[in-house]
Amino acid sequence: MTSATSIPLVGAARPGLLGKLWRGSTGPVLAVVAAILVAWYVAAVLMNWTGVSERFARMGQPATTSTVFWQTMAEDRPKLPAPHQILAELDKTILDVAPTSRRSLVHHATHTLSATLVGFLMGSALGVLLAVGIVHLRTLQKSLMPWVISSQTVPILAIAPIIVVVLGSIGLRGLIPKAIISSYLCFFPVTIGMVKGLEAPDRIQRDLMRTYSASSWEIFWKLRLPASLPYLFASLKVAIAISLVGAIVAELPTGAQAGLGARLLAGSYYGQTIQIWSALVVAAACAALLVVAVGVLEKVVMKAMGGRP
Repeated sequence: MTSATSIPLVGAARPGLLGKLWRGSTGPVLAVVAAILVAWYVAAVLMNWTGVSERFARMGQPATTSTVFWQTMAEDRPKLPAPHQILAELDKTILDVAPTSRRSLVHHATHTLSATLVGFLMGSALGVLLAVGIVHLRTLQKSLMPWVISSQTVPILAIAPIIVVVLGSIGLRGLIPKAIISSYLCFFPVTIGMVKGLEAPDRIQRDLMRTYSASSWEIFWKLRLPASLPYLFASLKVAIAISLVGAIVAELPTGAQAGLGARLLAGSYYGQTIQIWSALVVAAACAALLVVAVGVLEKVVMKAMGGRP
């Protein structure tokens, strides 16, 4: 007797291309992006409408609704630029100029990324060292951990000028102050994540290692460190994004001539909102690429250590 489940369905409809996209992650992501763009255009029209209408009235020119509508998306200094204006600015400052030009966002992004990466490495190394000390020395856990947590209650905007002035007084300018401010922000998530990861193994697992006469170093290297890697890389993804924020904030009080922070500052001085938003878009893209790079490194490390793909 043939099972009913073994009989193929004749003429069953196969999902089309749109159906396959919607069943995966592409369709929902595109739907969210489309909704954001629609909301962005509506907000741009509403925020720029009053200024455009008043300008037409001062000039004594008649303005229909359609004329005002299209002008709201073509303002030189809009309150909120439309997405196509930002794309045009990105095309002008990335593709139409040399990467080494001071007008190029690639040039500014390179300066910011250099401080970001240096600060990220410094902060991550400090966070890992603090976590190892906190886990293995109870004195540090009780005395140092509260200070690590309280260090993040002080706004970075208040600390950044102090660090810049103090380091400048001893001759440290340029990349180093920005990297230190960046590391100040990113060491905290690494410390917390690494402490949680190093304490992830159960007590029974640590006791089993001791029954095999394993030293503290062997327990750390063969048990604690492998167990901490998922926590470490999760915190590194957060830390590298925060590190970029720290580098941008550090460029504001230094009067830097290059960097995304300097680009934002110059745009705010001259009311160039399109320039400000284009720099923000590039900063967001850089942060996304950095997080993806950490994710790729995580896969490589986990695979090398025999983890699941």
